[in-house]
Amino acid sequence: MRPISTIISGMSILSQLNPAPIWIYFEEICSIPRLSKNEGKIRKYLLEFANKNNLESKEDEVGNILIIKPPSRGMENRKTVVLQSHMDMVGEKNADYLHNWTTDPIIPAVKGEWVTATGTTLGADDGIGIASQLAILTDKNLKAGKIECLFTVDEESGMTGAINLKADFFSGRILLNLDSEDEGILFIGCAGGMDTVGIMNYKPVPVPDGSYAIDISVTGLHGGHSGDEIHKGYGNAVKIMNRLLWNISNQFNISVADFDGGNLRNAIPREAFATIVFDKTVIADVKIWIDNFYSTQIDEFGDIEKDIKISFKGTDVPAFVMDEESKKKFLNALTCCPHGVISWSKEMVDLVETSTNLASAKFSENHTIKIITTQRSSVESAKNNAGAMVESCLRLANAEVVHSDGYPGWKPNMTSEILKITRKSYVDLFGKEPSIRAIHAGLECGLVYEKIKGIDMISFGPTIKGAHTPEEMIEIKTAQMFWDLLIDVVRNMPLK
Repeated sequence: MRPISTIISGMSILSQLNPAPIWIYFEEICSIPRLSKNEGKIRKYLLEFANKNNLESKEDEVGNILIIKPPSRGMENRKTVVLQSHMDMVGEKNADYLHNWTTDPIIPAVKGEWVTATGTTLGADDGIGIASQLAILTDKNLKAGKIECLFTVDEESGMTGAINLKADFFSGRILLNLDSEDEGILFIGCAGGMDTVGIMNYKPVPVPDGSYAIDISVTGLHGGHSGDEIHKGYGNAVKIMNRLLWNISNQFNISVADFDGGNLRNAIPREAFATIVFDKTVIADVKIWIDNFYSTQIDEFGDIEKDIKISFKGTDVPAFVMDEESKKKFLNALTCCPHGVISWSKEMVDLVETSTNLASAKFSENHTIKIITTQRSSVESAKNNAGAMVESCLRLANAEVVHSDGYPGWKPNMTSEILKITRKSYVDLFGKEPSIRAIHAGLECGLVYEKIKGIDMISFGPTIKGAHTPEEMIEIKTAQMFWDLLIDVVRNMPLK
């Protein structure tokens, strides 16, 4: 199948990389818009792929797709294996990069030992999982039992595909989740998660004569996955902007006309923007204060956020600003709202047990502010308590607070049959022991296990850095290792 990206550009960028089957399909997938809740084009592509390759396929009511590869001759007595990935991706881009997520392709690029994208997220999470499934399905030399490839929708913004998955949609009871991002680690457990969202109202009040307005921006932060990277100390643009506004409010009589920070519930905010208004007589003092604040942030973050930038410029004075009482409540609520690691696991070394991510705070046109946070924990009660902590802060601002239904965690099973098989394959292939861990990020495995008690699962993948940011990249050599391991595990499914 010729990659769509080749047709568009006249040349393939990734087809010379190994393993070629994965990279050819991955490049093809890059040309298909597939943001969460907008997976129509990738669903159509998968169904057409199945039809073209004479493979049985089906789609459920929410858009999950299953494509089935029958067993090779002589392998009918092997247990069925389910390979699972999610169709959707997180769409983040640099502020100065033009990209239409409904029509434009992702432009992959090879940089040294890595594949990345130009100006946007790469979508290796979980495009590389999809690509590996397609490569398995079309591998004529693979001698294996029955393979069911499950592609779920909307993993990144609510896991609604997995939530609505029916237990009888597939028949296999061994599942390989292809949505991990650390080569050399076999994941056998994950955190559960939930969202806590607050909506508060404010009164617009007119701006007095003699006022001056500036736009402030916090940019250049690393961002990152709110599960995998919450412990790394990266800056939160919403928190930094709020700290700036909270402190400057104590020095000068400022008003807030706009606040726009963060975009995605499962990403640490990389950028935040605000418009403030104050008396013309203190322009010079305000500018000096912001420059000094910028210096303190550079000192505090050091090399962790070496590209942080806090800038400001004059702008048109708005007609209205947020009323003073609401401003104080809003800034106090964000100051109070926790962000980062709350506790570490007592059972597994270096595993975050509970965390919360202050993901987004935005003004809207109808004089409301929406604040989005995400909590994760491998302990259900701790997850709920983290949500309660956030709720208490938001209620101090008279916000209406709603908790999502969330999703469960996946409890590790050290006696798992598929763990033993995968570990043996890893040692045989690479001559070293893999690390066996749980992950603080949410995987759909928890929801699958809730529906199908006793299903045997494991998760592994190549090394992906910077997921959910425009710095996302996948290490080329680990894609080959991932492929070799996947093929070997599929070949060695146990007897029925």
